[in-house]
Amino acid sequence: MQYLLLIYENEKRFSQGYDKAEINQYRAFGKEFSSNIKGGNALQPTNTAKTIRVRNGKPTNTDGPFAETKEQLGGFYLIEAKEINEAMKIAAKIPAARFGSVEVRPIMTFSE
Repeated sequence: MQYLLLIYENEKRFSQGYDKAEINQYRAFGKEFSSNIKGGNALQPTNTAKTIRVRNGKPTNTDGPFAETKEQLGGFYLIEAKEINEAMKIAAKIPAARFGSVEVRPIMTFSE
C-alpha cells in the first residue's frame, strides 16, 4: 500500500539557510528507505505559493496558503509500506519529525 508522508515544520527555522548535517541526515534516510520511497520533494517557502479557488465558475487566487499556522508543509515522500504501522516507523525516521510533525496518509485507490 502507498502512503504520503507530509512533512510540516516552521519554515522560519531555515531563514538563515539549511544545516549541512541535517541535509546529510536526509540523504541517509533516503538511502536507508530507498526501496520504500517512490517519490518526494522539498517545497519552496509558503511566500512563493499561490492558492486558487473556483466559485460559481469564476477562479480567484491569493498569495500563499489560506491559513496562518505555526508549521507549514515543507515537503513530502510517497512511500510503499505493508501497513500504516510500518509507514509510521518510516515517518519517525524523517529528520523533520524532531522539530515539526509528519502526517501519514494512506493513498486512496479507486477501482473502475
